[in-house]
Amino acid sequence: MKKNVAVIGSSGAIGNAVSKILLDDESIESVYNFSRSTSDNSSEKSKNIYIDIESEESIKDAVNKIPDDIRFDLIFVATGILHNDSDVYPEKSIRDISSDKFKKVLMINTVGPALIGKYFIPFLNKDNKNVFAFLSARVGSISDNKIGGWYSYRASKTALNQIVKNFSIEIKRSNPNSIFIGLQPGTVKSNLSKPFEKNVQSDNLFTPDQSASKLLEVIDSLTSDDSGKFYAWNGDEIQP
Repeated sequence: MKKNVAVIGSSGAIGNAVSKILLDDESIESVYNFSRSTSDNSSEKSKNIYIDIESEESIKDAVNKIPDDIRFDLIFVATGILHNDSDVYPEKSIRDISSDKFKKVLMINTVGPALIGKYFIPFLNKDNKNVFAFLSARVGSISDNKIGGWYSYRASKTALNQIVKNFSIEIKRSNPNSIFIGLQPGTVKSNLSKPFEKNVQSDNLFTPDQSASKLLEVIDSLTSDDSGKFYAWNGDEIQP
């Protein structure tokens, strides 16, 4: 049986790459793309729906546009913020912590994905293995933190990993075929990582297509025992 997929954040570098790969996959029946910059170019296989994860009303409106008979085998959440073009940037020291900027990062990296879970979980396919994947970051690991800094980004991804764990525990009771997972995509050539690419060896800098392919391989290999865990692009488990 062919599968249905939802990609939230499909206009971003990784989300767009994941969507394109799945659209070329003959085992996929449909790909529902959700983002703030959707086009009207929906097709029989590709559906584009507007969503703003900073607005709970927008998320509710988006799921109301999903047909009643659609159930997803994969929901891939590719949203996130590390910096923007104006005032949000990783904090280098305690002096850089700002209430407004911290709230912005938490809203996009933690609260938004949690609300996505709240409204999209009912659309998971209970009949087969289904995966709800969230892009996280290695710097969200407390045990791996050796250099400090990046307060809001680290905290938001640590909190996201806890939310993924909570989802995995609660939904296991009603949907034992579900796998909730956090994924670290590696350092990807994108607007998010551009200011930091000079610090990364070329062998460790991926194109969006390379990262997306590796993440989909990890997803394909998952079993129910992996639910609630956090994996890197190469399949290595990252400890909390």
